[in-house]
Amino acid sequence: MTVSDQVFTKEGQKRPQKSGAFKAAKQAQRIVMLTIGAAMMAVALEIFLVPNSMIDGGITGISIMLSHIFHIPLGILLTLLNLPFLAIGYKQIGKTFALSTLYAVVLMSIGTQLLHPVSAFTFEPLLAAVFGGIILGVGVGLVVRYGGSLDGTEIVAILIAKKLPFSVGEVVMFFNLFILSGAGFVFGWNNAMFSLIAYYIAFKLIDITLEGLDQSKSVWIISEKFRDIGEALTERLGRGVTYLDGEGGFSGENKKVIFVVITRLEEAKLKSIVEDWDSDAFVAIGNIHDVKGGRFKKKAIH
Repeated sequence: MTVSDQVFTKEGQKRPQKSGAFKAAKQAQRIVMLTIGAAMMAVALEIFLVPNSMIDGGITGISIMLSHIFHIPLGILLTLLNLPFLAIGYKQIGKTFALSTLYAVVLMSIGTQLLHPVSAFTFEPLLAAVFGGIILGVGVGLVVRYGGSLDGTEIVAILIAKKLPFSVGEVVMFFNLFILSGAGFVFGWNNAMFSLIAYYIAFKLIDITLEGLDQSKSVWIISEKFRDIGEALTERLGRGVTYLDGEGGFSGENKKVIFVVITRLEEAKLKSIVEDWDSDAFVAIGNIHDVKGGRFKKKAIH
């Protein structure tokens, strides 16, 4: 590594710097994924949901209802209604986020305009809700995963969640409760209920897209046989374990806590391994969104 490939921290330590080619490749990947996500959103709206008088949540849902009432092209409303939130996102969240969001929103708006003359894939409400929700959820998930957003209410929710004791998901759900209720007055209550089905499916698919099908889980294990269990997990699952020092809140006794990260598919095997060594062991398992570094590599379970 040459001097030009290095930067220095405040403590004077050398820190590798990403090459120009690496940055260009990551940027190209971001653009491709944002494009795919925005295109999928346009398909979900114009080929499945809108022709069947169904809406999504957030600004998209408001745009669909206003487009129906005032006969304004959906693509124009999607862009115009999201612009104020883009300005907020630029100031409060960052330039990269705002530019990624602007690119995705404009592309989605253009896509809805191009697809508007295309006939709906199905006019069966349940099929439209299910497949529209799936495509929409994956599309939104891709855009969010690669640093953007397709809906201004998510930006507002992020800012509100910083000031109030509510999560981003709770704030978004609050907004969408009113928006989806509005669909009942505009399109009828049957279509509003189908819209709710599509929204729920999209919500779940966003999570799957962000976390991956092979979701990671964090595990804490407390057992007197911590060493045997830890070695068995390393040997049979190929997972690096960490031994933490703990103290019983009631007994005051020192305890060893095993911490390990596994995949969803390995959960049953982990429980079996712990059960083999200590049927009275305390095991706590939680979902985590991302894992990097360490010995987190797949290995054949045996």
